[in-house]
Amino acid sequence: MKARAVANIVQFENVGLRYGMGAETLSDVTFTLASGAFYFLTGASGAGKTSLLKLLYLAQRPSRGLIRLFGEDVVGMPREGLPALRRRIGVVFQDFRLVPHLSAYDNVALPLRVDGVDETEIEERVSEMIAWVGLSGRASARPATLSGGEQQRVAIARAVIGRPEMLVADEPTGNVDPDMANRLLHLFDALNRLGTTVVVATHDLHLVARVPNAKIMRLERGRLGDPTGELRYPPRVPA
Repeated sequence: MKARAVANIVQFENVGLRYGMGAETLSDVTFTLASGAFYFLTGASGAGKTSLLKLLYLAQRPSRGLIRLFGEDVVGMPREGLPALRRRIGVVFQDFRLVPHLSAYDNVALPLRVDGVDETEIEERVSEMIAWVGLSGRASARPATLSGGEQQRVAIARAVIGRPEMLVADEPTGNVDPDMANRLLHLFDALNRLGTTVVVATHDLHLVARVPNAKIMRLERGRLGDPTGELRYPPRVPA
């Protein structure tokens, strides 16, 4: 059955996140993300970007507040309901999280196999994606033999291979050269044009400026820089 389309794919209302008994990492975070839009999440190291992304891809529950994803209240949802929502989200982790005993090819193919896609289609799609990220000659290599940049490209290919409804990426270009960073950003933009909502966390404002139609949200010490939570176009950055 086809998932019900919603105008706002994400809704946060007065969300707070606290780890243990310490101070809140995120405080009173309120915003919405429109379905099919491209967003950058910026902020200094320690501002809470990774914590906010964890809430978006359902790796963490908030300490307080309301979160809706795809129109569903995920705060009160039973745990058994979360995996189905997670399969609609592609994630690029900062630490890659590749399966160590699988080849680059099999890591990229994993989401398709979980979804039961026919192996003939998997071969065509995975081979094309691996070629696109420049790893055709490394398809049989295991993660331990790949450089950090190569592992990053495998992780990105795995995240986008299933054309997720939402892509969440944590510093996705931090381990690649500028040319590959531009190619990967082009891939995200192309996926966005197909209808995927894209959220990229980065501290690189030059990267932000390369997607003129994207919007930007800035975190400052766990709070949105604009107290209204409105998203704004990124600033111009000198070349």
